[in-house]
Amino acid sequence: MEKGHILIVEDEEKIARVLQLELEYEGYSVIIKQDGTEGLNAAAEGGYSLVLLDVMLPGLSGLEVLRRLRKTDQQTPVILLTARDSIPDKVTGLDIGANDYVTKPFEIEELLARIRAALRQNGPKTEDIGTFLTYDDLRVNEKTREVRRGNKEVELTPREFDLLVYMLKHPQQVLTREQILNSVWGFDYIGDTNVVDVYIRYIRKKLDYPYKKQLIHTVRGVGYAIKG
Repeated sequence: MEKGHILIVEDEEKIARVLQLELEYEGYSVIIKQDGTEGLNAAAEGGYSLVLLDVMLPGLSGLEVLRRLRKTDQQTPVILLTARDSIPDKVTGLDIGANDYVTKPFEIEELLARIRAALRQNGPKTEDIGTFLTYDDLRVNEKTREVRRGNKEVELTPREFDLLVYMLKHPQQVLTREQILNSVWGFDYIGDTNVVDVYIRYIRKKLDYPYKKQLIHTVRGVGYAIKG
């Protein structure tokens, strides 16, 4: 089960990728933004368990991003990352709403511990989190039936949702129409197997066509697969 969904706003690509690898290894899903404006827009969309926010960013500074975010979101934990170790910077960040402050260079174990602490203090109760299924930038909450591609929420019908969940539980595996039909529609379904093709098209229109990267692929003569 996914531990949480973390937004990293960091313009140094090497640092951002290292953080992403470490966090994903620990069971978190991660989205990266590399400037202040993109970071603010992503954070404002909501849906994140925690934000790791660099202070020195192109566009809006990390402190300005935090200041604006806190006008509409008082709940999402924010940990500031910076190379500056001055007391005034730390005080300013904490005063405008940061939950914690980590100075570069830092030990990843310490950062992970601070993330866990922030999530314990500010995150939702375990029973409210639900089970998350993720693939690339696609994220599904089985309990709330919320679907997000990147930072956009996608509305699916109950049948579309069930089909997507089944495919996400078998990532990179080619699923035949019969497998999908039996698992999603049930063994007693007596209609046309083409209904699978119809619903795959429905899902693609919502989840794939608006984006450059396609996640649902057709394997001719066999079936369908979710893969990068």
